[in-house]
Amino acid sequence: MDSTRTEGLVNVVDVEATCWSGSRPPGEVSEIIEIGLTVIDLDAGACLARHQILVRPARSTVSEFCTELTGLTQQEVDQGVTFAEACRLLAAEHRAGARPWVSWGDYDRHQFARQCQATRTPYPFGRRHTNAKAVFTEAYGLRKRPGMAQALEIAGRRLEGRHHRGEDDAWNIAALVLHLSERGVWPARPEDPA
Repeated sequence: MDSTRTEGLVNVVDVEATCWSGSRPPGEVSEIIEIGLTVIDLDAGACLARHQILVRPARSTVSEFCTELTGLTQQEVDQGVTFAEACRLLAAEHRAGARPWVSWGDYDRHQFARQCQATRTPYPFGRRHTNAKAVFTEAYGLRKRPGMAQALEIAGRRLEGRHHRGEDDAWNIAALVLHLSERGVWPARPEDPA
């Protein structure tokens, strides 16, 4: 795959972050611990590559609840890169600033914005973002926006891998994007968020 090519390619991104079953422990903040990224070629209607970046949290720890949800342990994410390095990798190796990108809902976009601002890390993405959940909801005429797993059921697809694992979720979201594109309802130009 030509890593410098941007035309027709889209990055599908899903993050997992530190989380707790109850209230957040004092002094801790929710931080990205995994970035899943699937590159799709909308013109060819295919997934081209799938990636995982583990991120070492600096201001929180992985709770037991978080491990149950994501499967990620503190020991695993301790082997990851810093958040700043993860953002640099997204920009340099995955052309995040040049390629349009997609997430399921706006959580991922907002989490990146918050964490970049809090850590004074350059935001790795360009402005061309599409909320796949909103596109799916409109395409199917739904009154309520479904979660990704429910959307897969509605589309007649099965969930691959583990739900709430960034790499697997990005892969599944990519399948939904390609499904919407095949139906001719994927927007031709990604939105510029306000």
